[in-house]
Amino acid sequence: MAIFKYNSERPFRGNSDLHLHYWGREQCAPGHSVGPGVRDLYKIHFIHKGTGKVTVGEETHILQPGQAFLTYPHIVTRYAADTDHPWMYSWVAFTGEEIGYLLSKTSLTPEHPIFPMDESLMPVLYDRLSAAADHTGSLDLPLKAIMYEFFGLLLRTVPAAADIFPVPRQKSIYVEQCLHYLHAHYCENVTVEMMSSSLKLDRKYLSALFKKTVGLPPQQYLLNFRIAKACELLTDTNCTIGEISRSVGYQDPLLFSRMFKKVKGCSPKEYRIRHADNDIVL
Repeated sequence: MAIFKYNSERPFRGNSDLHLHYWGREQCAPGHSVGPGVRDLYKIHFIHKGTGKVTVGEETHILQPGQAFLTYPHIVTRYAADTDHPWMYSWVAFTGEEIGYLLSKTSLTPEHPIFPMDESLMPVLYDRLSAAADHTGSLDLPLKAIMYEFFGLLLRTVPAAADIFPVPRQKSIYVEQCLHYLHAHYCENVTVEMMSSSLKLDRKYLSALFKKTVGLPPQQYLLNFRIAKACELLTDTNCTIGEISRSVGYQDPLLFSRMFKKVKGCSPKEYRIRHADNDIVL
């Protein structure tokens, strides 16, 4: 039997760095499988009992109790419980602008999404989130604090090689300056050439450094950031699609709608209608 907990859009609205969508727990039936398919969010499963397998591309991983696996947005994944000893797992699903950067500081990748659970927080993450949601009238800070505690633990559990052998501080300063530049100028016609020129760096070098540190090329990071800002305007204001388009750097509303659908899988209008219906906390 599956047990689900949902978090509405409202608690983290205006805080697009981390958004907790839902969490749950299930004792799977023998052979229970999901996929192959894709999602538009990140999802982590924690294996408490039993066994099963996860397949990403041509790589198949067998999981035992005490392990966890991460599924990435838009990456085809299939996972299935064992027919004799099906797993019991819990999960948490999330999105956010900071996620790509946080995961880039770990050794996790879509091809290698497996990591060990710790002995304290990860086995009880479902219970911690549920208790925080059930016993407080203000969900934002308690849930967010638990999730950041989890990510801090994840960074210590599976650190990236770059964290074992740190990137020189000067290089990280360049990336910080890039992020500040993009956050300040996302509503303008920003290019990598403009950014590299302002920092007096080679464009290819800056792009490679940015991708290595953040996990995404500058153009993709900018697109995600703009769409996240557009989502806030769609849910928090009555601005027209054209007004929102120009507010996040697209003078052409048709181009904006096309890019929005590429990231979110639906049009801006559909997103607004869907999330207006989701204002009720489940």
